[in-house]
Amino acid sequence: MIDTTVLEQYNKFTSEVNQQKGKHDLDIKYKNKTIEKVCTKQSEAIRRYGPRMAEKIDQRIGEIMASDSVEFMIKYRIGRCHPLTNNRKAQYAVDLVHPYRMVFESKGEEVQIALIIEIVDYH
Repeated sequence: MIDTTVLEQYNKFTSEVNQQKGKHDLDIKYKNKTIEKVCTKQSEAIRRYGPRMAEKIDQRIGEIMASDSVEFMIKYRIGRCHPLTNNRKAQYAVDLVHPYRMVFESKGEEVQIALIIEIVDYH
């Protein structure tokens, strides 16, 4: 069953993205080849994490690519995007399959780049 709050947030998100007419400034880079393979090749994600997690990773990568900025993701709670604190200051996380999170950094001022760092249970 789909949570209606999440569905409403997603509809707001897609509506705003559509209004921007293809203006997406958030590019994705990867910390290393291992994380890039997991995030770009579904077969690798399934092998390492299973089909449910692979589907969620693919969804989050799509949401990051469709976003204009990290602030946009935080504002609309896309993937429950939130800034991290303490030794992870300047990093952000989005939910995957509980308890895992996809952790990334935002790089640059003009053109924002999401640098995917890791998939981890940091709790």
